[in-house]
Amino acid sequence: MHLRKPFLGLILAAVALFPRPVAAKEEMLPDLTGSYQFLVADDSLGLLEEEEQLHGYIDVAQGEDESDSILSYTLQGTRKANQVEFTTKTIHRKYYRFSGRVERGEGNKEKDPDYLRLAGTLEIVTVNGETGEESVQRMNVILKSRGPQKPSAEE
Repeated sequence: MHLRKPFLGLILAAVALFPRPVAAKEEMLPDLTGSYQFLVADDSLGLLEEEEQLHGYIDVAQGEDESDSILSYTLQGTRKANQVEFTTKTIHRKYYRFSGRVERGEGNKEKDPDYLRLAGTLEIVTVNGETGEESVQRMNVILKSRGPQKPSAEE
């Protein structure tokens, strides 16, 4: 019985000194408006956030054998706290869906590349022209903010 009292005292002291951590309130990250890397270097995601609504585009470079050099998919979506979802319009029976979170990246300031990231699941949906059935390719992605874009030599 004498051994239990000091042991119990040590446990109570440890609980008092090291309380169980309380879940921290999630930090609301800044406005998502800006340009983000998409799947490959020549592709981009542009977002405009207005009162929890997202508008924007995904520009996807096409191969040399395609008639258009870039396909620009317009998108609409929502942001609730740090949850982000958007869907693009369909072009040539293909569209994109994203569901994930906005997170802080490695950039130190809002204008730095990779200051914000969109991390989640991207679905590339292809619609069968005859049956209307959808074929879905899912992938986990991290889309990093680009920071200010430098004008190209052509401009």
